[in-house]
Amino acid sequence: MHSNHPSREIWLIRHGETAWTITGAHTGRTDIALTPAGERQAADLKCALNGHAFALVLSSPLQRARETCRLAGYGEAARIDPDLQEWDYGLYEGRTSAEIREQAPGWTIWTGAPPQGEDITQVAERARRIIGRSLAAEGDGDVALFSHGHFLRVLTACWLDLPPNDGRLFALGTASVSRLGYERDTGVITQWNAVAATAVSVARSAALP
Repeated sequence: MHSNHPSREIWLIRHGETAWTITGAHTGRTDIALTPAGERQAADLKCALNGHAFALVLSSPLQRARETCRLAGYGEAARIDPDLQEWDYGLYEGRTSAEIREQAPGWTIWTGAPPQGEDITQVAERARRIIGRSLAAEGDGDVALFSHGHFLRVLTACWLDLPPNDGRLFALGTASVSRLGYERDTGVITQWNAVAATAVSVARSAALP
């Protein structure tokens, strides 16, 4: 993955809390809203991101990501990209892993495709398209992606040239900011899973010449 902008970073911003992130239910294409706490988390991102100027801002079309983007101060700049949607969990939508394992012992999203949903290779295909668009964005500056936990973890594995199911190794909290960049020609993680208080200093240091 080579970029015309070798200093460019891709900033991964997961949406704020929803009712289903609290319960652990698989939340794919259900267009669930942020909780009041999730709205506060998203608003805190506005300070955390500190008006960082991005060459491109992309958001999932699902309202939890769009609203996080808006409350973080980038709603007007954002372009909606369907490829940033969360994993399609099919018949496992809205169910917790414990509930699913009652019928499918040992199942995880990383090892078994959900019935009538996406398999991991399909999610990785979408992630690679997003990476390509991010690297090809015109102008100088970084790229911001407002999206979802499992999808962003798969995208990270793809960035690092790891198997997509290695995304299971990258825990990602709600309303967190992570950054992907380069060390020479190698794709690396430059910052991971920062909550608002940590991300403030990160955004400010990234803005320095």
